[in-house]
Amino acid sequence: MTVTIDTRIGWREVARVAAGETVALSRAAWARVDNASRIVARIVETGVRAYGINTGVGALSDTVVGRDHQSRLSRNIVLSHACGVGDVLAAREVRAIIAAQIANFAHGHSGVSADIIRYLAGFLEKDCVPDVPSKGSAGYLTHNAHTALVLIGEGSAQVAGQRMSGREALSAIGLSPLVLGAKEGLSLVNGTACATGLASVALARTERLLDWADAIAALTLEAAGCQMAAFDEAVLALRPSRGLGHVGATLRERLEGSGLVAAALGRRTQDALSLRAIPHAHGAARDLFDHASDVVDRELASVTDNPTVSGTPHSPIVSSQAHAVAPALAQACDNLAIALGQISAMSERRTDRLVNPLVSGLPPFLASDAGSNSGFMIAQYTAAALSNENRRLAAPASTDGGLTSALQEDFLAHPTAAANKLLNVVDNAEYILAIELMAAAQAHDFLSATAARAQGTDAIYRLVRGVVAHYDDDRPLAGDMEALRILVREDMPPVVNGGSRDDGRV
Repeated sequence: MTVTIDTRIGWREVARVAAGETVALSRAAWARVDNASRIVARIVETGVRAYGINTGVGALSDTVVGRDHQSRLSRNIVLSHACGVGDVLAAREVRAIIAAQIANFAHGHSGVSADIIRYLAGFLEKDCVPDVPSKGSAGYLTHNAHTALVLIGEGSAQVAGQRMSGREALSAIGLSPLVLGAKEGLSLVNGTACATGLASVALARTERLLDWADAIAALTLEAAGCQMAAFDEAVLALRPSRGLGHVGATLRERLEGSGLVAAALGRRTQDALSLRAIPHAHGAARDLFDHASDVVDRELASVTDNPTVSGTPHSPIVSSQAHAVAPALAQACDNLAIALGQISAMSERRTDRLVNPLVSGLPPFLASDAGSNSGFMIAQYTAAALSNENRRLAAPASTDGGLTSALQEDFLAHPTAAANKLLNVVDNAEYILAIELMAAAQAHDFLSATAARAQGTDAIYRLVRGVVAHYDDDRPLAGDMEALRILVREDMPPVVNGGSRDDGRV
């Protein structure tokens, strides 16, 4: 399928492109691109001083560059800004960045040629993924520069999974290296496309993760014999929150008709907080998810190039501003990372309750033969280690300092660092929830003769057992954890009561 950009797209569309769809522009969008390109050409002709068009960049913004050297300036900006280090980003993440960059150019305020957009769209269509190092960006410049390298036949890329030089990659998809015009080098490394693309991928994964968190928690609640009164609609309504209400309703629906819950009625006055406060923690994360979604969509609706061009070729306007800085985006990613860190910490605590015979009423560590078998003892260690790592990752990136470009860039919002950090938190949270899912299914194996599961939880249990078998210390447990992590990452939890899901998710 193809995502067509007319006026704007949202994070869901970017995530669809990241997952394999292509991008096209409407006629109106192409007209905006052409108008902006002609504005830049007119500025070059008249020689009116404009940042990044006929001047240096950053602290060199007052240095005038002659017309004969403006193409060279664009190329040199790309080469000098390609300073990324570390492992390369996954193809899904690079595709998202490219989609967000095309969307930014399509607003018609950057001034790049149509060929640049056609080349970038060609990368998406023909599975050409530039090698983009994951580290080294204080804002946005380095990641974007590594994509731009391939446009000019430099750098490296993977085409259909095979790594080759940038020039070879272009040849493999039927293209020749571009010669950049005035301002194009700056536009290619500029803007918030990197952080916005990464955040779009993080949102898509987080949305799925939040649904799994609710479903897995329900399976654990049932195994623990929870007291459902804490989740009554009227009780939860005393704390107004859209997210809290949603989670409460999901738990009630998922656990409806549970014989295990009915058998546990009145067993305790109240459950431990890792059970009783699930709507509060999961609901808070959902509220922050909604906010982060709005922020990313606003970012995609924004022009994030600097400078921007507007007006007409006969009356050009060049505006230097700070739209390439994205404090709101950095803060949104930081906040969502904190929320997912809290959810994963709560999940680890529930896993501990399942494996701890002092509170579970189940065999120690859910082992079939405790003593000769260790069961899930060390799996809980793994969850605890990952939860602790998430706590460290939850430290905000948006408040980090840094002075660059000879004091010209004396404030940094770090949206790319915040988005990368959020993706790392999601990675860990998927494993932590997979471990809880594995433990909850094992707990239900021991409870099968006690009473019947609810229909909503039985669907989860059966799905798990279709992926991994009951554990008898007969195989490395890491394989089961990985298999369930893939399930949580790639699939949606089964719907309740045979319902359907058609909500535009990716």
